[in-house]
Amino acid sequence: MKEEYDFSDAIKNPYTKRLRQQITININNEAVAYFKAQSAEVGIPYQTLINLYLSDCAAQGRKLHMSWQ
Repeated sequence: MKEEYDFSDAIKNPYTKRLRQQITININNEAVAYFKAQSAEVGIPYQTLINLYLSDCAAQGRKLHMSWQ
C-alpha cells in the first residue's frame, strides 16, 4: 500500500446530488399504515416509498390541498 495517493484526476462522485438528509417528522398513524401496506405489496421499505412520493410531488410542483382547514 502506498503512503500517499494522488486523487487530482479522480472523477467527481455522480451521486452527490442525490444525498439525503436525515430528519425527524411527525406523520399520523393512518399515513404510516398506508405506506407500510404499500411497502408489503411492492417490497420497498415504507420510508423509501414516502421519500419517492414526496420527491414526485416536488418534481411535479404539486400544491398542498388543505382539506382539514
